[in-house]
Amino acid sequence: MSPTRLRIFVLLVAVSAAIFIRLGIWQLHRRDERRARNAVVASRLHETERDVSSVPLNDTMGLTYRRLRVTGTLDYDHELILAARSHKGAPGVNLLTPVRLAGRDTAILVNRGWVYAPDGATIDAQKFRERDSAFVGYAEVYPSPTGVSYSGKPRILARLGADAAARAVPYPLALFYVVALGDSTGAADRPARLTVPPLDEGPHAGYAVQWFAFAAIALAGGAFVIKQARDAQRTAGRPRDASGESAASG
Repeated sequence: MSPTRLRIFVLLVAVSAAIFIRLGIWQLHRRDERRARNAVVASRLHETERDVSSVPLNDTMGLTYRRLRVTGTLDYDHELILAARSHKGAPGVNLLTPVRLAGRDTAILVNRGWVYAPDGATIDAQKFRERDSAFVGYAEVYPSPTGVSYSGKPRILARLGADAAARAVPYPLALFYVVALGDSTGAADRPARLTVPPLDEGPHAGYAVQWFAFAAIALAGGAFVIKQARDAQRTAGRPRDASGESAASG
């Protein structure tokens, strides 16, 4: 390997190792962010529940994951179905029902839970109309400003979005929805309530180890190649005897 090519190789190794180390540090930062989020979520989920009438419906600041009680009239005629939701490995849907609040024009969407659907989209929703008029759960912001309908059906969504929810009902909706908590086993006439979000640290620590390992491999491999190149250069620079062998080899 020529000196020029060796210098280029050394530069590439150094740059690659630096990138791998930076990515490892980034994953550790993401783990720390996840830990901080988990602490906030855990503290809010353990707070005393608040009645939804005591919070602003057009603001989500500091509301996510707070425990809320929603009491009102369920509007099953404008219920939404969130398709392709799995539960314990089985396909199904989530039922999102508008709840009309007494004395307020704005309603709030309540995710009542999961129902089995063989195709992940089609159910007889009338079988799961509950008599309950009160739900306790936690607040969630819409995951996207725009939703995606399922097979062109506006009330069956492949992705939940604030605009899709707003188009499905003839009255204003709160800027957040509530995930009802309770019995997660479900019944023949009742959805299985969803559970709180997982509070694990995710795969970030493992990814960080991988990136640091890549950096170590790059540095070790680069050092080996550099040593081999230098040994070859020293051998090539030694004087040779009449037999053509290096003078130091005898």
